Amino acid sequence: MATTPLGLFAIDGLLSDEERAMRDTVRAFVDARVRPHLADWYDAGTLPARDLARELGGLGVLGMHLEGYGCAGTSATAYGLACLELEAADSGLRSLVSVQGSLAMFAIWKWGTEEHKQTWLPRMATGEAIGCFGLTEPDFGSNPAGLRTRAVRDGDAWVLTGTKMWITNGSIADVAVVWAQTDEGIRGFVVPTDTPGFTAPEIKRKLSLRASVTSELVLDGVRLPADAVFPEVRGLRGPLSCLDEARFGIVFGSLGAARDCLETTIAYAQQREIFDKPLAAYQLTQAKLADMSLELGKGMLLALHLGRLKDAGHLATEQVSLGKLNNVREAIAIARECRTILGAAGITLEYPVLRHANNLESVLTYEGTSEVHQLVIGRALTGEAAFR
Repeated sequence: MATTPLGLFAIDGLLSDEERAMRDTVRAFVDARVRPHLADWYDAGTLPARDLARELGGLGVLGMHLEGYGCAGTSATAYGLACLELEAADSGLRSLVSVQGSLAMFAIWKWGTEEHKQTWLPRMATGEAIGCFGLTEPDFGSNPAGLRTRAVRDGDAWVLTGTKMWITNGSIADVAVVWAQTDEGIRGFVVPTDTPGFTAPEIKRKLSLRASVTSELVLDGVRLPADAVFPEVRGLRGPLSCLDEARFGIVFGSLGAARDCLETTIAYAQQREIFDKPLAAYQLTQAKLADMSLELGKGMLLALHLGRLKDAGHLATEQVSLGKLNNVREAIAIARECRTILGAAGITLEYPVLRHANNLESVLTYEGTSEVHQLVIGRALTGEAAFR
């Protein structure tokens, strides 16, 4: 009797009833609402993000791991499992949710004033308002300390000038969390996107994350009131705390893409006949499937362990890097190997495999490149920071 790759590891027995229920709810939504349209959205380079955000808000997925302000207050592990099911559909869908909940909403929830929270979080939790997170710049990705966006005081106001790049949700956002240099160090600002001087042209002609809204943010003398700034946090502690939240979602999410590739490939190999027997009956095929299932299961056990640590309040930054480095690296390797089994069929949008592989090329480098995570782990092991 055949089993599934994660069935080999008896993963369901490691989950609580709440976690299984959340996973199954998101999976059912994805199967009914998203999967039938993904090939067309990817081919057209579009995503009905606003409609999906409202539907995801109705499920309680947006900011689901946050407490209060209309957020569901689930465990971190349940959030991770939701990310896995979202990315099993497409990395762009998980990115929509990650940026909304783990970057924009988390930044406001963690660092904002009570007024910021009351103004934005309930509407963001329902998907009525969409947020984005402006840290990366055209010349500063892995080295955010060098960012050039500048905020200066002008009487009782702040004036922001600069450019951000590769911003998910940017051109559809109602609010942007923008990080800028000030005379007091790097600080974060809550920027309504209808503020004069703020524009967000969409980035087109992408070969990856095509079913996702990616934008540039241009701040041309954007004038904000004094209370637009996060009052307490200064330096990189603010944005990096948010990135840890988003990276945690990727630890699980990347496995969703890998699982979808692997399950698709197993089904294909069982049906595809070559030399008068199923492709699945050949030793080389089974060896590939066994190796990929092993890496998927190991990644899942790692993700669940990190989820339990996070729920207990003990998850360290370098442990998030362990998960992001391993699971994305293995997921993209699985997607590429699956493509070899599908042969020419694997390059079409009739199957999700190359779509996932292309998306994972972006996931591999956003929220910290593999090299950055290697150095985070290296610093933890040696006590030496080798970033420069």
